[in-house]
Amino acid sequence: MRSFSLAIVVFACGLVGTAPCWGQEKASNDLPLVWVLSTGGTIAGAGASSTNVAEYKSGSILGEDLIKAVPEIQQYANVKVEQIVNVGSSNVTLDNLLTLANGINAIFAKDPTVAGVVVTHGTSTLEETAYFLNLTIKHDRPVILVGSMRPATAISADGPLNLLNAIRTAISSEARGKGVLVVMNDEINGARDVTKTNTLRVETFRSPELGYLGYVDEDKVTFYRSSTKRHTTKSEFDVSNIREFPKVDIIYSYIEPSVTMIQALYASGVKGIVFAGTGAGVLPNFQKEAVKTILSSPSEPKPVLVRSSRTGNGRVIGSKDYDDLGFIPADTLNPQKSRILLMLALTRTNDLSEIRRMFSEY
Repeated sequence: MRSFSLAIVVFACGLVGTAPCWGQEKASNDLPLVWVLSTGGTIAGAGASSTNVAEYKSGSILGEDLIKAVPEIQQYANVKVEQIVNVGSSNVTLDNLLTLANGINAIFAKDPTVAGVVVTHGTSTLEETAYFLNLTIKHDRPVILVGSMRPATAISADGPLNLLNAIRTAISSEARGKGVLVVMNDEINGARDVTKTNTLRVETFRSPELGYLGYVDEDKVTFYRSSTKRHTTKSEFDVSNIREFPKVDIIYSYIEPSVTMIQALYASGVKGIVFAGTGAGVLPNFQKEAVKTILSSPSEPKPVLVRSSRTGNGRVIGSKDYDDLGFIPADTLNPQKSRILLMLALTRTNDLSEIRRMFSEY
């Protein structure tokens, strides 16, 4: 069952009440207010020794302690902390995403003095959470996702500076209206384009083709560009009354793939399938024939089909061969973000032309 603890803490911490939260004891009235929502991950991880940078337990440290470990934060902002979950990000759930989106929307709606929100998160699925929030937050104030590649107990842990820079970005007037952002390694990326590109290196989060939005340096937060795609205040998606998402899964393409997964997903009643195709979203004939068999079946309804690419770069565009089968091209969205968008799209419509429009606009 999804936790609604955020709503309780919002009430308890003075958005509609008066009880104190961490950060209020030393609160300075002339500093901006930032909420930090903690979900666990490597940034909250702990290893057996300071040299354990790959062997450690994610989500071992509470968000409140992460903030206390960086006293420099008090120079920039007053902070309120809420622990949403404390897990490695491979174990984050869709219910957790709903809790984050609805909680952040509630924070912004109830307190105009909040400058921004920072979400501490594991790196494995950070880009998915960021893109989900990019499509479901209804305010233009900054929402920043931040993580680390080394646990808090490691020599040269990158989490403390990443966290400080995320809070500095959250209070930056330039960050307003730019959608959900990811701040790590002194770099600012947009939620739509960013992806994790390396298993261990601290410079893992990049927007491979379209580039960073800006930097966080010692002197200031600097932006050089912004995304032209729809997000946040211009998004049509509303999850305030959503309790469960349509089931959407991803299938990978490779040499001579098994079609058993396609058949099993269809039999399970899946509402959408994203294909991580080869090259420019190409499916092997084995998979295409399996899809044709499904589409010719008298059983209804049929899953919505999206073509993305496993390459990590480039657009997947329309092609008559695939268009005739009803496939929707994912443009530059990778498979995991295509899944997020398709789930949200299916909460609004099953019309293929409308979903195709959404993939072109978001």
